Amino acid sequence: MDSNTVIWIVIAVVAAIVVIALVAFVARSARNKRRHAKAEELRQEIGQKTEHVEKREAVATETEAKARAAQAEAEVKAAEAARLQDTARTHRESANTSREELDAHRERADALDPKRNDVQGPKGDVGGPQGTEARKMQTEAPTTKQQRR
Repeated sequence: MDSNTVIWIVIAVVAAIVVIALVAFVARSARNKRRHAKAEELRQEIGQKTEHVEKREAVATETEAKARAAQAEAEVKAAEAARLQDTARTHRESANTSREELDAHRERADALDPKRNDVQGPKGDVGGPQGTEARKMQTEAPTTKQQRR
C-alpha cells in the first residue's frame, strides 16, 4: 500500500468520525430542543392546573368558614331554644301553681259562701262548662226560690 492511500484512508476515517460526531451532536441538540419544548408544555399545564387547584382550595376554605359560621349559629339557636324552653317551663310551673292557688281560694270561697246551695252544685264544685252555664242562667233568670225572697 502506498503512503498516499493510507493517508486517504486515515483522512476518510477521520472525516467519517467527524461526520458521525456532527450527526450525533445535531441529533442530541434536536432531542434536547424537543425535550425542552415538552417541558415547557408541561409547565404551562401545571400552571393552569395550579390555578384551578388554588381556586378549589379557596372554595374549600370559604365553605369551611361557612360551615363553622352555620355551626356557631346552630349552637346559638340551640342555646336560645334551651333558654326559651326553660323560661316556658318556669312560666308553666308558675301558672300551674297560680291555678292551684286560685282553685284552692275558689273552693274556700265556695265553702264560706252561705248563699251557695245545692242548686248551684255541691260546695267546692268549680265545675266545667255546665257549672259555668248554670251560674249564668241563675244570674239571668232567678229561680222560684229566689223570686219568693
